[in-house]
Amino acid sequence: MSLVRRAAPEDGAELLRLRQVMIDALPGSDPGTDWHAESLPTLRERLASDEDFGAFVVDHPERPGALAALVVGTVDYRIGKAGNPHGKAGFVFSVATDPDARRRGYARACMEELLQWFRERGAGQVLLTASPDAEPLYASLGFTRKPDPMMGLML
Repeated sequence: MSLVRRAAPEDGAELLRLRQVMIDALPGSDPGTDWHAESLPTLRERLASDEDFGAFVVDHPERPGALAALVVGTVDYRIGKAGNPHGKAGFVFSVATDPDARRRGYARACMEELLQWFRERGAGQVLLTASPDAEPLYASLGFTRKPDPMMGLML
């Protein structure tokens, strides 16, 4: 039996807590959590109804009601190309493990479930942004570094 399960709407607050753990680990990140209350209803709605939004979690073994790890991704459509003619792409945008639950294989187990979920939805590729600490995990799952000049704009 797998430790990993699909996240449910009632996991929303814990998903936000772990996402904040990930955000706090990024250089120059904003440690503010005021946005959690505004984000929670939308997150719960997505967890309940969005077929292209996948969140997989492991329950914390020592803290009932808490999560030990999460991965979250979406399936997006982009115009096809060689190697992905149907244009479906998975994008992993949150991977986090509670600091006291690390080095137990939870992130790997969650990633493997998410990758299977992407395959089942016909994604021809999966993209993510890797921190230096997480790169060995992703490389062991078959990801390769790309010279992508991704830029961003906050609207």
